[in-house]
Amino acid sequence: MAAVTLLALGNGSPDVFSSLAALRAGQYRTGFGAILSAGAFVSALVVGFVAIYAAPFPVDPAPFVRDVLFYLTAAMFLFYVYLSAEIFLWQAVGFVAFYLFFVGFVFYMDLGIVNRSEKSSVDLEGQIESYCDQKSTGSVEKVKHASGFTGSFRLISKAWELPVSTLLRLTIPQPAPSQWSRFYASANIALCPLALLYACNSFVPLNHPIVFLLPNTLFPLWSVVLMTSFSLAFLHFVMEKEPPKAEHLPVVVVAFVMSVFWISTTAGELVNCLEALGTLLKVPASFLGLTVLAWGNSVGDLVADVAVAKAGHPAMAMAGCFAGPMFNMLVGLGTALVIQTTNTYPKAYELNFHVGIVIAFVFLLLSLMGSLLVITWSRFRVPRFWGFCLVGLYIVFMAVSSVVAIFSS
Repeated sequence: MAAVTLLALGNGSPDVFSSLAALRAGQYRTGFGAILSAGAFVSALVVGFVAIYAAPFPVDPAPFVRDVLFYLTAAMFLFYVYLSAEIFLWQAVGFVAFYLFFVGFVFYMDLGIVNRSEKSSVDLEGQIESYCDQKSTGSVEKVKHASGFTGSFRLISKAWELPVSTLLRLTIPQPAPSQWSRFYASANIALCPLALLYACNSFVPLNHPIVFLLPNTLFPLWSVVLMTSFSLAFLHFVMEKEPPKAEHLPVVVVAFVMSVFWISTTAGELVNCLEALGTLLKVPASFLGLTVLAWGNSVGDLVADVAVAKAGHPAMAMAGCFAGPMFNMLVGLGTALVIQTTNTYPKAYELNFHVGIVIAFVFLLLSLMGSLLVITWSRFRVPRFWGFCLVGLYIVFMAVSSVVAIFSS
């Protein structure tokens, strides 16, 4: 249950906000291309590498068939909507509702296997701990033999991370009492309201006049928020000298909201950079979505799933290759489409045809249907040859997409 809710949200949040930013900027091809190419990347390349490394290995039939069929159904429905060249509000809402139905169905199936899941999770925790111990031991040995160049590179990396980590600590509260700092907690009180006000600028202008303290005197909204938040921050710095004894729910909520703010802001700037790069290089935005944006959002899945397979749990790595991309498609792209169709309601939101998006749909459907048929035919054991086939399929997909992008430009 956690895999299709919290884990999917954590892994898919960059894709969700990238899609939102792309559609807000009018680059719906970039959003579609990134989601579809990321799905093909995970369902073909990641599954292929896991199969090549660990096959043959068995998979649990019921969850495997469930995840692949739901993902295949969602992809086919989205393909139909795209070919119709328009999408209505009820269709966009249907994407999000379909994922909620999937979560409910997973919860229903998990009710009968709670005890087995608890037992397997205990065993898995012990095995992963031993694996992590081995990795940490190996890492210590590698550090001992590290060269001077590696040490210099680490210093440069630390110097680059310092301003970023400082900015994040200034704006994202630390819920854990052990990480509490009076200075950073006061800075959070001063800066978080300003960041949220900037995020809501499209709804409430920063210069919106408001009466504050003095009658018949209007102040801009940003100045009122600035004076109030900095006054509260000063009081907090003077009065609060001891860390809290336990985590507080409001602090956790604010930390989550500010994390979402930074992810959303970063995704928006990433889409703007891709648009500028496409203009300079005269490369279609859809092709950049199919490559750079999709790889950047999905390379973490490749590393994580291969690491889990190396830890001796290839079936778990395989299971994580379908629920996550489906979340990105239904909730990420679905939410973005809900916002766009709400703005055009009761008219439909128009989707212009592009052959690159159709190719991404075709290869995604081929990888899903192929995995379902081959693994089912092999009595729910993943054969190694299918891993090579999936990797080859992704290479063909990228070659065809590159040729289409060259000729379309």
